[in-house]
Amino acid sequence: MEPFELPLAAAADAIRARRMSPVELVDSVLDRIDKTEPHLGAYVTIVAEQARRAAGEAEHEVAHGRYRGPLHGIPMGLKDLIDVSGMATTASSRVRAGHRATADSTVAARLDAAGAILLGKTHTHEFAFGLTTPQTRNAWNRDRVAGGSSGGSAVAVASGAATFALGTDTGGSIRVPAALNGVVGLKPTYGLVPRHGITSLSWSLDHVGPLTRTVEDAALVLTALTGRDPRDPASLSVPASDYRPAAGTDLTGLRIGLPRTYYFDNVDPHVEAAVRRAIGRLEALGARLVEVDIPMTRYIQATQWGLMVPEAGAYHEGSLRTVPELYQEDVRILLEASELMSAGDYVRAQRSRTLMRAEWARMLEEVDVIAAPSVPMPAVGADEETVTWPDGTVEGVSDAYVRLSAPANITGVPALTVPVGHDPAGMPIGMQLLGRPLGEPTLLRVGHAYEQTQPTRALATVA
Repeated sequence: MEPFELPLAAAADAIRARRMSPVELVDSVLDRIDKTEPHLGAYVTIVAEQARRAAGEAEHEVAHGRYRGPLHGIPMGLKDLIDVSGMATTASSRVRAGHRATADSTVAARLDAAGAILLGKTHTHEFAFGLTTPQTRNAWNRDRVAGGSSGGSAVAVASGAATFALGTDTGGSIRVPAALNGVVGLKPTYGLVPRHGITSLSWSLDHVGPLTRTVEDAALVLTALTGRDPRDPASLSVPASDYRPAAGTDLTGLRIGLPRTYYFDNVDPHVEAAVRRAIGRLEALGARLVEVDIPMTRYIQATQWGLMVPEAGAYHEGSLRTVPELYQEDVRILLEASELMSAGDYVRAQRSRTLMRAEWARMLEEVDVIAAPSVPMPAVGADEETVTWPDGTVEGVSDAYVRLSAPANITGVPALTVPVGHDPAGMPIGMQLLGRPLGEPTLLRVGHAYEQTQPTRALATVA
């Protein structure tokens, strides 16, 4: 196995035991980037020489007994909404031409302190306002969408062009590309990971979290990211935690909510079959299935858009009026639509969210985790704009991809997507686990237990 193929935990063990140096790992991943990047376009910027220097420094530190922990010497990508001092944060937009960050974001600073090594910035759908990331191609099939808006991060991890990456998630933008590219994606509880220094799409819906090869890897990254930062008003004060799940697959006594409504409506049959098989596997590990009704489903889409569009419009108000021509047409139209929404619309969306959070809290008193599809269909063709369901319903691709992920953003509950197979065309399928606020340990335990019963997943083969 080549170093670039190693998941984070295995690479960390090898570095700590000095069976492999950070220089070997970083060189292997950079060589992989040289092979994959012309085909996939995961990165906006690659800082190869900087990464090599950092790897040499990490090698020296480890050799002299200054090992910082499991992220020390591990190469990563950061979504290009995340500030790194001295580097551009382009948000994959012409609006940001010439931009340079003057300081590190909180998460970049914490990863640097943990010894992680930056490879570069990964593509996002422009200003994170989309679910396809058109600049980047799916790691499993270049003719399919990568998912968005953290498409570059997901594709980099899936193809071996980063050992882990960070993304942001406002309506599913970590989980959607993770599911479509066959990797793990975690949207933490709202406020658990500070967002200071990250370009916003929607203040009250934005989250930042890891994309990794395994659930254990996601836990290792999350451990380095949490902790209050007063510069983010939503940041939570929580005790420092080691989120790494314990070994073992026994889920006896755990109650898993199986949705009767919403999550299995208008879902590709291959997706439904794969997710139900995975849920059956959790039941075989000792979990008890409890059917649940998802509350207030008729209000989900209106609430999501009623919050996101006005907040995005407010953030972009100045540049939208001065340089509208620099935005891509799809994003510009969505931002302009914000001017058609009234203050009353926004207040009603906020009230709806308050009620929805209360109803979800009641539902989550009855179960420990909800298991459902991450997205209703695998990655579609890059030119496909709509999907037609068997009942004749025609749905926009972006609307379809956000549909099953938006509830976790509205309510702020944590959500984890785990690969659970492929469709007949070889495209990945993901299962989503949702839990109570600050219930990450339970989600990670369940996802890790499932993962241990499955064969080791291979990286995407890039032609």
